[in-house]
Amino acid sequence: MPTAALDPALRSVRATYDQVAVDYADLLRDHLATNWTSRAVLGLFADLVRAEGRRGPVGDIGCGPGRIIGHLADLGLDVFGVDLSPAMIDVARREHPQLRFEVGTMTALDIATGSLAGALGWYSLIHLPGRLVPVVLAEFRRVLMPGGYLLLAFQEGEQTRLITRAYGHDGLSLTLHRRTVAEYEELLTAAGFAVCSSTVAAASGGERERQAYVVARAADE
Repeated sequence: MPTAALDPALRSVRATYDQVAVDYADLLRDHLATNWTSRAVLGLFADLVRAEGRRGPVGDIGCGPGRIIGHLADLGLDVFGVDLSPAMIDVARREHPQLRFEVGTMTALDIATGSLAGALGWYSLIHLPGRLVPVVLAEFRRVLMPGGYLLLAFQEGEQTRLITRAYGHDGLSLTLHRRTVAEYEELLTAAGFAVCSSTVAAASGGERERQAYVVARAADE
């Protein structure tokens, strides 16, 4: 999608992650190996998708360099990734050449309605202004088949912070929106999901905020 066609709030997100893509991938490459809460939640998500018995792929929407999609593939899921940043997709394709990655925006996914057995928004909604969150959740609901599962991960809180330095880069302009589990539960319900589980983990390993994970199921039609 051309930058001009993007919502203005997403243009700086794309530019920032294009700038930091290689260093981001290097810094976080082994993070999941010792993040037991994340691994447990991803395992739960994979078990739910498999247990449901629905045939369909799982989309990691906002996949970055593909570190989560690689883990889910190891857990036996048929996964692919979508990310706003072409530079992130380039890194993902180099590091996971056996998997499929595409450039795209979560506000208007190029994915067929009702085609996914599962979807992830793994820290990929954290830069969205409030007006776009319902738009994205509606897109997730559209592309999921009835009974499909969605997993969201995000920093838990209520503040907004401007990031100007990250991953070894200065001069960035990236807004981080913290949201509460209760807020996401309400938004998910309004979008046609039933919340299955919510987990909040204390900040650790250099993180500033509590980390939250919400699993929801798309309503049956």
